[in-house]
Amino acid sequence: MKILEIKNLCKVYGKGETRVDALKNVSFDVEQGEFVAIVGPSGSGKSTLLHILGGVDVPTKGEVIISGTDIGKLNETKLAIFRRRNIGLIYQFYNLIPILNVEENMTLPILLDGKRPDKKLLNSLVDKLGLRNRLTHLPSQLSGGQQQRVSIGRALMNHPAILLADEPTGNLDTENSKEIITLLRKFNRENHQTVIIITHDDRIALSADRVITIEDGRITKDTGKAEVSA
Repeated sequence: MKILEIKNLCKVYGKGETRVDALKNVSFDVEQGEFVAIVGPSGSGKSTLLHILGGVDVPTKGEVIISGTDIGKLNETKLAIFRRRNIGLIYQFYNLIPILNVEENMTLPILLDGKRPDKKLLNSLVDKLGLRNRLTHLPSQLSGGQQQRVSIGRALMNHPAILLADEPTGNLDTENSKEIITLLRKFNRENHQTVIIITHDDRIALSADRVITIEDGRITKDTGKAEVSA
């Protein structure tokens, strides 16, 4: 089943001599449960693409359809609600609230949605992420790897249709990077969680089911792991 449909996506910044075509007629689909890595050189448009998929930026032209909903047709309020309920975002620099502890950071999206956190899910995520003895710690009391695990937990608390990660290992050392990759793959396999990652990390690309390469705002290659490894 298609969980994500991208149709003729274009993004233009500026006009005249300052015009930049960040995305040029990008189209692809993602099936539910896929683990997709999007790679490309700096300035290729991959981060712009992720921001549009996450509903934090809007395309100049084209469609983004998530779980059957064209998010471009939603007003600002409805888009914010849809994003909170259907899209999990993981950032390179964690984006945790410094005055909130681990449990509060993880449950914040649920509380903003006016709901009560699912304690069973929270406890399951806490154990899988190895955060049981860190629940009352503030972000400043955690290592980079621990902060990123909190970020993953927060992104998963709403059972998102898709999990989007922007360079999730870019600020971590080798050991913590391996742990984050393993965790993301674990949630993908065990929970059939759709994961889309923007990355420069070859280890993530090689662990993905599918690798999409973007260069100069266009998809230049869309391949499975077996072809990448050949």
